[in-house]
Amino acid sequence: MDVLYSSTRSKSAPVKASEAILKGLAEDGGLFVPDHIPALDKSLEELSQMDYRQVAYEVMKLFLTDFTEEELKDCIHKAYDSKFDTELIAPLAEAEGAYYLELFHGATIAFKDMALSILPHLMITSARKNHIENEIVILTATSGDTGKAALAGFADVKGTRIIVFYPKNGVSPIQEKQMVTQKGANTLVVGIHGNFDDAQTGVKKIFSDKELAKELEGKGFQFSSANSINIGRLVPQICYYVYAYAALLKEGKIRAGEKINVAVPTGNFGNILAAFYAKNMGLPIGRLICASNENKVLYDFFSTGTYDRNREFVLTSSPSMDILISSNLERLIYRIAGNDADKNRELMNALTREGKYAVTEEMKEALADFYGAYADEEETFGEIRRLYDACGYVIDTHTAVASAVYQKYVKATGDQTKTIIASTASPFKFTRSVMNAIDAKYDAMGDFELVDELSRLANVPVPPAIEEIRTAPVVHDRQCEADSMKDVVKEFLA
Repeated sequence: MDVLYSSTRSKSAPVKASEAILKGLAEDGGLFVPDHIPALDKSLEELSQMDYRQVAYEVMKLFLTDFTEEELKDCIHKAYDSKFDTELIAPLAEAEGAYYLELFHGATIAFKDMALSILPHLMITSARKNHIENEIVILTATSGDTGKAALAGFADVKGTRIIVFYPKNGVSPIQEKQMVTQKGANTLVVGIHGNFDDAQTGVKKIFSDKELAKELEGKGFQFSSANSINIGRLVPQICYYVYAYAALLKEGKIRAGEKINVAVPTGNFGNILAAFYAKNMGLPIGRLICASNENKVLYDFFSTGTYDRNREFVLTSSPSMDILISSNLERLIYRIAGNDADKNRELMNALTREGKYAVTEEMKEALADFYGAYADEEETFGEIRRLYDACGYVIDTHTAVASAVYQKYVKATGDQTKTIIASTASPFKFTRSVMNAIDAKYDAMGDFELVDELSRLANVPVPPAIEEIRTAPVVHDRQCEADSMKDVVKEFLA
């Protein structure tokens, strides 16, 4: 049965998967959602005998139903190749009774590689399928990781250009160096004076500017998105939860059908939404543990049923989660509203107008699978140190937020269900924060001295992604105000 995609904000005609991938965002500003979530059609035992690429095909074929088997397998094999430093693609590390799903073995050492390695191939295939001759302009805002992963995926891909906006003072030094040293004649990186929400809002405004779209179409361009609002980002993320369950089953850590919990550090809500979709495909997931940092807008939402972004924006050591507008939450709101686009649009308009909205009691009851909690900076650093002291395993700040929240969950509920913790970035991406958490004495070292010391402590080689930026020249030094983003885009495409 084909899966079609509709907007969360209107009853407009549904589109095929390839069309939704190309558009990125619906014309009415809504997000594309599947008309139904398909069930897994392979048994858990069968999946446990497959490698990552095979599992990815079995999941993606169910959502991307207008892709042929040949097209989809070609995209998968081009994506999950030697760019990853392990044949497993997403290995599991057992530490202190939990299973850390390492999603950082790709080209840019963050979980965004898992989806952004395949998105360019899905997009180019989609363009070919839909006879698109325009040059596709990827426009994206990043809180640190999406930017580099998207740049790496789209650099010098024929028929595309990519523009990345990031908060100038809101990412780690390593994250910034990775982006501003990116090569590729079709790439542009711009630091904005503002936070991630400013960048994300600016990108959404450009997407909804119909006059600009018409002007650029006349010049042979059309916009698309590499942010997690693109369904071509979300579907590949579902795959690694299915693969992780299958890997635990293969290793004899769980029995077929045994429920597991999943703990995910999240700001934009896409990564945990993927786990929710996997659960609704039939994967035996019990609780979805939503971990926030001090920008705890999601924790407050799950606690009260009210989403309220009217609060101070906090810069933390886990910058990819420094977000007050969780775009992907809209897909969940639409679902718990009974797939009612009018109700969802009413709530999203309230968020734009007043900065908040409240769901009904009935909708709140539909969130029972989720558990929300948060970890402050002290707890985050404490968890890095605790885990290192206990077993020598080193995690980054984002993973530490999830790990600390998982500890809180177990303490609060007594639930001893086996748990996968999404480990979303390599500790090498946030070296200073990680090393300071282990011992404050390291703060006197330079950034790359810290890299070498971390390698020694963790007994892990320095990733190629870090080695290559040690001496790489800065290619992008553009900055702008948030309200000038449109002008920057027009200038780049002139």
